[in-house]
Amino acid sequence: MRGNNTEGILPEIRDVAIGGDATVECRNLGFRYGRRDVFSDVSFTLMSGVVGLLGANGAGKTTLLTILATLRMPKSGQALLLGEDVTSVTGRQRIRRSLGYLPQTVEVMGSSTVFDNVAYAAWAHGVDFSEVGCAVERALEAVGLMDVATLRARKLSGGQRRRLGIACAIAHQPRVLLLDEPTAGVDPLQRVRLHQLMTLIGKKSTVVVSTHLADEAARVADYLLIMRDGGLAFAGSPQMLSECGMPGMDVARVIETVMAGER
Repeated sequence: MRGNNTEGILPEIRDVAIGGDATVECRNLGFRYGRRDVFSDVSFTLMSGVVGLLGANGAGKTTLLTILATLRMPKSGQALLLGEDVTSVTGRQRIRRSLGYLPQTVEVMGSSTVFDNVAYAAWAHGVDFSEVGCAVERALEAVGLMDVATLRARKLSGGQRRRLGIACAIAHQPRVLLLDEPTAGVDPLQRVRLHQLMTLIGKKSTVVVSTHLADEAARVADYLLIMRDGGLAFAGSPQMLSECGMPGMDVARVIETVMAGER
C-alpha cells in the first residue's frame, strides 16, 4: 500500500497479504465532498484476517467503509470486493450476499424482538428459511445476547444495541465483515468478548475494524491501515509498525504518533 505522507519515515507497502485469496482490493481510490478531497490515491489488497482501520476524526475511515459496503460510490479509482466492482449494479448485488456491515449508527426494528431482528437480517442476506433459527442462535450466542433474545429491541441499552447490530452483520457468515467502531459504548467485559469474536471470524474471513483506539487495534489486528492527511500514512503489520518506533515504544503508542502526524 502507498501512503501519501510517509516521506521515507514509514515503509511503503502496496499490499496487505494476510492469507488466502484477495477479498478486498482498492486501486487509487478517491472520494470528495464538493470540492474537498476526503482521501485520494488509496490502494491496498486484503485477504483473510483482522484489519485495523485507524485515523483521527475526519480522516475518512467511515467514508471508506461505506464505499466498501456498497453504500457510496468512489469519485475516482476502483474498489473490488470478492472480485466484484462496487460501482456495478450486478456487482453490488453479488457483494451484498457475502458482506456484513455494522454502521456507526445501528438501526433496529424496535417493536420486534432481538431474535426477530437477527432472523430478518439473516433471511435478507440469503440464509435459507429452514436454517435461519440456527443462524440466529449462533450469532446471538457469539455476541452474548441469547439471554435477551425475546426482549423487544427498543428496550436494549446502547451497548446491547451495538452487539445486536454485530449479530445482524454476522448471522449469514459473511466473507467480508466491516465494523465501524464496534466496541463503542460496550462494557469492558463484552469488549474482550467481541475482540475474541473478531479474531475467530478473521481466521476464515476478512474483518475490517474501524477504530480510533490505538490499544484496541494493537490488540486484535493482524494488519493496520492508518489514514491521515487525505491518504494512507501506513499499511502493514503491527510488528512492522513497531520497528518504526523508538526502542521500547509499544505498538499502541507508535500508532498514536502516526495518527497524530508525528511520524
